[in-house]
Amino acid sequence: MKKNKVVILFLVKFFLVYFSLTVLYAIYLSNFQVKGAVFTCAPITNTVTNHSKIVAELFGYSIDTFQNQDELSMQFKVNGKYLVKIVEGCTSVSIMILFLAFIIAFSGRFKSTILYGIFGIFLIYSTNIFRIVTLAIVIYHYPEYQDIMHSLFFPTIIYGMVFLLWIIWVNKYALINKKG
Repeated sequence: MKKNKVVILFLVKFFLVYFSLTVLYAIYLSNFQVKGAVFTCAPITNTVTNHSKIVAELFGYSIDTFQNQDELSMQFKVNGKYLVKIVEGCTSVSIMILFLAFIIAFSGRFKSTILYGIFGIFLIYSTNIFRIVTLAIVIYHYPEYQDIMHSLFFPTIIYGMVFLLWIIWVNKYALINKKG
């Protein structure tokens, strides 16, 4: 009976946090994205695009970015060639929400949860920036690998990393292992 209680508590906390953060993010998007005659991406999409530009330029590429006039996306040009569009889904916010919901549902000490949450979000965000930059550079040099890199290779890396972060959280910081 106790195991069922633990599982039910985990599921309730997970879905409560996940739903709450998802609703807050949807409200944010509805207030900052503009669709219609003029398209404007949310600030997070612009920030991800700008950080990706900075990193790509560190590797010696000339990058131009600007708001796509026909949709909610940012255009990302490498050496003058339009290769990548960055949309809201490229921000990794949904992955961060999933990550946070899990670590909060598998409770840890308050301070550990906050610090690990910040660390995890930073790692997910940074990995995502390098994902976008690497994808743009790969497409620039090897366009034939675009589909496999975007659909298989990079999701495996980012979701695999989140899974490892969860494993570390459960084994080192979650209070479930400290009880009993």
